[in-house]
Amino acid sequence: MEPKPYERIVADIRRQIVAGELRAGDRVPATRQIAKDWGVAIVTASKALATLRQEGLVQAVPRVGTVVSQPKRRVRAAESTHEIQRDNLVRVAIEIADAEGRRALSMRRVATELGVPTMSIYRHVRNREELELLMADAAFAQASLPATPPVGWRAQLELLMRTQWAMCRRHPWLAHVISVTRPRPAPHLATHVEWVMRAIDGHGLDPNTMITTHIMLFSCVRAIAINLEPEAEAEQDTGMTSLQWMDVQEDNAMGVILRPQYPVFARVTEEADFDLNLDELFEFTMARTLDGLAPLLTPG
Repeated sequence: MEPKPYERIVADIRRQIVAGELRAGDRVPATRQIAKDWGVAIVTASKALATLRQEGLVQAVPRVGTVVSQPKRRVRAAESTHEIQRDNLVRVAIEIADAEGRRALSMRRVATELGVPTMSIYRHVRNREELELLMADAAFAQASLPATPPVGWRAQLELLMRTQWAMCRRHPWLAHVISVTRPRPAPHLATHVEWVMRAIDGHGLDPNTMITTHIMLFSCVRAIAINLEPEAEAEQDTGMTSLQWMDVQEDNAMGVILRPQYPVFARVTEEADFDLNLDELFEFTMARTLDGLAPLLTPG
């Protein structure tokens, strides 16, 4: 019987690993790259990678991607016992999303990683939406805040926002899961809301303004963090960092900037020595946001 498309992909990558063309720790092609190189659908590429993981040949590494496993990869307890707990399910889902982004996350993929039937996942979560909510809540649970806050509303809000930024850095998918327009109940996220409420309480703000302030601050973090996952995926797919990509695109960009109708933009660009850094952008945006909030919280 002729092998299925995903089986041909698996056989090819397996051969490269066995032959030493791909060594332990080397990145293997991402899902989109496999789909492009082998001319298959994304689901077929995903199934090929899942099969290689089941065989222990590759593994997902957070913020790196899928790499060739070290020899004799340790088998998960769930894979050997076919038992599953919800905490373990959420942990594995987070590992997949951290390493490959939300596009790689599915109930089938989580089940494959755990070595259990896909339907067994549904005993613990109703659907992917609920799984993502549990993942987000687990991420917020890891971002612990001190029992004793620093002195002053600004120091408290800076600590919270930096904590959330670091959390989004660890989990680039998170900003896409949390919605400010359609929020879903998450106990550990509520802890962060309470922190904001306590920091600004007693400064004369009405309840609506207090709630709006919380939404504004989280939106500040989220608006920048929303770039993290697409950038990580683009780097995996192209092999170029954002700075390298900008270098390649510089001639095209300057062709637009130097048009006569953009004289100020052209002058500033020529005089500036600027490279976009998301951490610096976050710090700048946070500072300016809190500067704007200060008149409401500081007695005149």
